[in-house]
Amino acid sequence: MLKGVDPVLNAELLYALMLMGHGDQLVLCDVNHPAHTIALHTSYGRLIDVSGCGLERVAEAVLKLFPLDTFVAAPVKRMQIVDDPDGHLPIFDTMQAVVDRAEGRRVPIEALERFAFYEAAKQSFAIIRTSDMGPYGCFIFSKGVV
Repeated sequence: MLKGVDPVLNAELLYALMLMGHGDQLVLCDVNHPAHTIALHTSYGRLIDVSGCGLERVAEAVLKLFPLDTFVAAPVKRMQIVDDPDGHLPIFDTMQAVVDRAEGRRVPIEALERFAFYEAAKQSFAIIRTSDMGPYGCFIFSKGVV
C-alpha cells in the first residue's frame, strides 16, 4: 500500500496510467461493454478489471492523477444510445459532473455512435472495466499533460 494513492487504483491500473503519454486514450466502461475483445486491439493489449467499483468512483480516482487533454475539442467521448442519438441517461450527467469537478471547468463530452465508439476504443491505450451495470456507461478519456 502507498500513502496518498486511492485504493481503487490497483497496481496494474497505475502501471498503465504511467505508461500513457499525452494524446493517449483510456476507456472506462461498464460490465456490458465487450471490453475483453476490444482490449486485445489496444496498445496495452489486455483488459484491466477494477472489480467492485462503479464508473463514478473509478473515474474520480483516475482523474485525480490523469490530466485531460486541453488540445482537443472534446477530451471525453461517450457512447450514444442506440436508435436514440439525442437520448439521455443519468450516467451522462454523473460523468459530466465528475470530469468538470476534476478539471475545475466545463469539459466537452462528445457522443459517438455505438460502432464508432467501438472503433475508437480499439485505438485507445487501455480499457478499464468497472462493475457498473450500465447501460451506456462507456467513456473514452484523452490524456493531456501535467
